[in-house]
Amino acid sequence: MYFEKKQNGLLFKHQGETIFLEAWGKDSLRVRSTRYAAFTDKDWALSEPVEQPKIQIEIAEDKNFASIINGRLRAEVNCVGILSFYRDDKLILREYYRSYYGTISKESQCLKLIARNYKPIVGGDYTLTMRFESNDGEKIFGMGQYQQPYLDLKGCVLELAQRNSQVSIPFAVSSLGYGFLWNNPGVGSVSFGKNYTEWVAQASKQIDYWITVAESPREIVENYTAVTGRAPLLPTDVLGLWQCKLRYRTQEEVLSVARKYKELGIHIDVIVIDFFHWTRQGDWHFDPEYWPDPKAMVDELHSMGTKVVVSVWPSVDRKSENFEEMYERGLLMRSERGTIECYDFQGDCLIIDVTNPEAREFIWEKCKKNYYDYGIDMFWLDNAEPDMAVYDFDNYRYYLGTALEVSNIYPLLYAKSFTDGIKAEGRTGDMLHLVRSGWAGSQKYGTLIWSGDVPSTFESLRDQLSAGLNMGLAGIPWWTTDIGGFMTDDVNDPAFRELLIRWYEFAVFTPVLRMHGDRGPHNIPPLSDKDYGGGYLYTGQPNELWSYGEDNMKIMLDYLKIREELKPYIEALSKEAHETGAPFMRTMFYEFPQDAKCWECDDQYMFGSKYLVAPVLQLGATRREVYLPTGNWKNIHTGEMTQGGQTICVDAPLEIIPVFERV
Repeated sequence: MYFEKKQNGLLFKHQGETIFLEAWGKDSLRVRSTRYAAFTDKDWALSEPVEQPKIQIEIAEDKNFASIINGRLRAEVNCVGILSFYRDDKLILREYYRSYYGTISKESQCLKLIARNYKPIVGGDYTLTMRFESNDGEKIFGMGQYQQPYLDLKGCVLELAQRNSQVSIPFAVSSLGYGFLWNNPGVGSVSFGKNYTEWVAQASKQIDYWITVAESPREIVENYTAVTGRAPLLPTDVLGLWQCKLRYRTQEEVLSVARKYKELGIHIDVIVIDFFHWTRQGDWHFDPEYWPDPKAMVDELHSMGTKVVVSVWPSVDRKSENFEEMYERGLLMRSERGTIECYDFQGDCLIIDVTNPEAREFIWEKCKKNYYDYGIDMFWLDNAEPDMAVYDFDNYRYYLGTALEVSNIYPLLYAKSFTDGIKAEGRTGDMLHLVRSGWAGSQKYGTLIWSGDVPSTFESLRDQLSAGLNMGLAGIPWWTTDIGGFMTDDVNDPAFRELLIRWYEFAVFTPVLRMHGDRGPHNIPPLSDKDYGGGYLYTGQPNELWSYGEDNMKIMLDYLKIREELKPYIEALSKEAHETGAPFMRTMFYEFPQDAKCWECDDQYMFGSKYLVAPVLQLGATRREVYLPTGNWKNIHTGEMTQGGQTICVDAPLEIIPVFERV
């Protein structure tokens, strides 16, 4: 074993492998391992400048042991290169090793299983496997968004890949007081098994991870966002109602909806113009037949105090006016074999390669000229995974490398394209992009992630609760959903209307309140018989507040009033997220880490530190149980005070979502 103190860390070599542990932020270490001659120059998610903390390094005289200490975190290396991590001298994580090396211990077995495994790819890099011992009783949270009801991820197997409604952000928060970032944007998987934890990268040049320790989940997230970045301040004029549907087909449809809201005395902060307002995918401009004067439209909406969002897709139809130039300049994602197309929704499409700086400049220049210069306020960066006809990651290549190596970073760089472009126009601060995916650090680019095209079911609503809470623990404070779910068969179904109200009530206590969805049945004839342009594609049924009957509208307006009253509070949450990385939606244990029962609560949450929210998640339910931690709690609907430290049963008719104020 060879050990060396180097810069701000400890380097050691073992059987052709080089491992480097270095201090990286408060109480944190970055660990890299490679079988190449040198490490790559990529810091990936670890993008923010950090102070160089004072560290302690010890190397035994016989070279059989070494350790590095950064604050409360200590890492030890034994004679065969096994790493163990301690928080305040208590073991929290150890590499998994089952191979005989001359002493009788738990690790001294003849299975020939090692922690860091490099499997060569013929003519290329490695498939990497990193294993750790599993800790009995440990709970794991974070990791982004997966469409499942599980808040605690212990026992789960997660694909590390971006898909529509699946957002892979490889940062985990442990109940043992540490956070772990798999600092690799490649496709792979993680298994939080009972017997061991296993991280896999299907193609990579090196193992790269970051570990931090702290007293509470709050401090773990603060340490993590200090090195990956924090969200800017959320614009204060987008905290009310967002109006959207699939899809407003014309300029007049948008204006007629906005005018009716104004006539009814209902203020909408934002109205959203969805997909296929363009001529072809990749043209990135309004179809002039249906949107003859975008500037006048935007000016009228601004006069109502309403901001305008427009949808942008990264797909480029082969018939697009920009295709030939982009293809010739190498600005599109490439396939390794077969056809060059990779996306086939309403056209034969390729995907713009936003890992290429030239491509990021190209798409911004088009969107600036055709949207931003008309006064469009924000962009909806849809299909940001990017969506593909088939997720054959081994068949695509980007400017930065193969899709297997780098594709998970795509949505982050997609948002960066617009952040950089808008900043170049001299605008800073109040920046927001609605994006369907993200990666570690996306928050620093003003990314508001929504949960994708999810079904309109109570089961899906339940999934979104876990998704939003785990996204917050993964460093993404701005998160939202399509109220009522995206895919609705029949807007007149009473069960759907009940779901819509329950979802709306829940959304009032999330970062952004946004009406959206594809409302069936699809029996509205298209505006055009052409096979392209803004008029030919289908549209869904109306999705405005008045679309669901007077009784339902009254409930939604009552909650819109609550939302308006919450705006100063939400602004304060935005400031907290900007300064510390704290999410708006918080698991119960985030606010009450000393309460063991809060680590078990997975169907209620805190909206900031003040409001406990218990959504109704079953069709027909009119009561539900709520756990109140120690303290005094006021029912916001009745004003009734209740002493905490107990579980209570609360009435929850359709017009009531149980919410308690911490007083």
